[in-house]
Amino acid sequence: MGEGKDAYEHEQTVRRGTSAERRIPGRSTLPRPAPALAGALALAACGVAPESADDGAASRAGDAPYDLVIVGGTVVDGTGVDRFTADVGIRDGRVVDVARDVGLSGQGAEEIDASGLVVSPGFVDHHNHVQNQVHRRPLAENFIRQGITTILPSLHSGDQPYPLRDYIENLEVAPNIGFFAGHTWTREQVLGMEDRAPSPEELDEMRDLVREAMEDGALGLATGLLYVPANYAETEEVIELAKVAAEYGGIYYTHMRDEARGLLPAVREAIRIGAEGGLPVHINHFKAMGVDSWGQTVQSLALVDSARAEGIDVKVDVYPYTAGSTGSGVLFPQWVLAGGIDSFRVRVTDPEMRARMEPEIKEWMRRDWTGGDLSRIQFRTLRAFPEYNGRRMSDLAADRGLPNNDATGVQLAIELQLAGGFSAIYHFMDEADVIRIMRHPQAMFETDGDPVGYGLGFPHPRSYGTFPRILGRYVREMGVLTLEEAIRKMTSMSADEIGQSERGRIAPGMWADITVFDADRIIDRADYVDPHRYSVGIHHVIVNGVPVILDGSVTGAKPGQVLRGPARHLTETPGG
Repeated sequence: MGEGKDAYEHEQTVRRGTSAERRIPGRSTLPRPAPALAGALALAACGVAPESADDGAASRAGDAPYDLVIVGGTVVDGTGVDRFTADVGIRDGRVVDVARDVGLSGQGAEEIDASGLVVSPGFVDHHNHVQNQVHRRPLAENFIRQGITTILPSLHSGDQPYPLRDYIENLEVAPNIGFFAGHTWTREQVLGMEDRAPSPEELDEMRDLVREAMEDGALGLATGLLYVPANYAETEEVIELAKVAAEYGGIYYTHMRDEARGLLPAVREAIRIGAEGGLPVHINHFKAMGVDSWGQTVQSLALVDSARAEGIDVKVDVYPYTAGSTGSGVLFPQWVLAGGIDSFRVRVTDPEMRARMEPEIKEWMRRDWTGGDLSRIQFRTLRAFPEYNGRRMSDLAADRGLPNNDATGVQLAIELQLAGGFSAIYHFMDEADVIRIMRHPQAMFETDGDPVGYGLGFPHPRSYGTFPRILGRYVREMGVLTLEEAIRKMTSMSADEIGQSERGRIAPGMWADITVFDADRIIDRADYVDPHRYSVGIHHVIVNGVPVILDGSVTGAKPGQVLRGPARHLTETPGG
């Protein structure tokens, strides 16, 4: 926690705000928001989108032709073309002018000086764990401080908002947000935690729930097939639900059934679901986890390429870390946890079943999670022993005088699961695989992060640092991607993936989701020792034409829109 004090002081600066009267490069050039922008910020802070204002642009902005202008910046427009110098004019939440030859300074109700900075479309986060919690942290500060303007909680877990229509109707958030129909939630509503296939009648109930979510605005169907109870589903069950999402033009997002020793069969299954379900496939946090699987991204990406050559639309995303994070349930073969904690307790106290499960758990842990080293498991939330949060399972073993091996890991995993389980950071990937995925032409990015409160708990650093880490470490320092390539993956390619063709580009007519950053300075600061550290280099973040980060400070505005799927248009009636 070496720089915890610095992080705390930074947080206090964020809460207080900074003076906008200092006219230095990267700062807004007006001493305070002009009336037009002040009004927009006030409306947005109340959850009113810019286009909801009653007055026209002229009455809001006085004589200024633009609500906001960004001047002197280097534009990376999201399409992959070379960067260029231009001013950007914004009105009514959209980009209306990208002026290369004629300066726009002085023509906006508010002006941002982007001299020496990059002006790019805002970033799209393809997977996170916001789910039905975003109303509790509507500013989504740890996301917008990364330059993210759109978050996609792809509902691998069981906490889908329901009814989705009611939840999103009056949702007031800083970034844009899109939801999915969650397979896990759907299965739990009908089958609970039972390890069996649904009856025809139960499958119809599941179809109806997916259909309802799609008609409420879901972007597609999302699965978390690694986790109980979703991993009890046969492929055919998922295909049937995917067909419903496909009827509404949806996409299939998935945390695959296996990302370790069963990686290649899991990729084939995802492709099959898309092919037979009739919809595009997006594989979240594509990886090869566990030392025995390192290097298999060569084969797994080849499967993606082969499917695309056959006309199946398959894409992936990746986060820029060699560690993941999830709950302790993944350490157990699925039969061990079937039926919930009470059934688990019965099994572990039955000598015959205990003798059966221990060797399976041991091999499961070694191949997928630890590689024989318990230091690869770093506790985030250990309910039974919270003093170990942030420390490793090997530390707990050592303090008990136990050896650092998987036999010890089995005993500790069972004990801790009975005591309420835990969430952990698992250090199980190789950077060469991460880089190989990043470079793939069909790869985009995600945080897989949580909506964290500053200083609360022990999150994975990706919750704070994903996108700045890509731009700082992998673009600037390592040259894995060019800046233009990385921005395209983060913006236009990502917006197109979810059917949002009016976002992800800086061009006239596009929604003004914009991030202004210092390409020479941007970098993540959060790490596995001190995760509560904001990144540096992000100056301004604009959502639908309204700043949510201005001069590095959170404005409190909530101009984000719910991005609804194509079913919204298919089910709307004239005048509805």
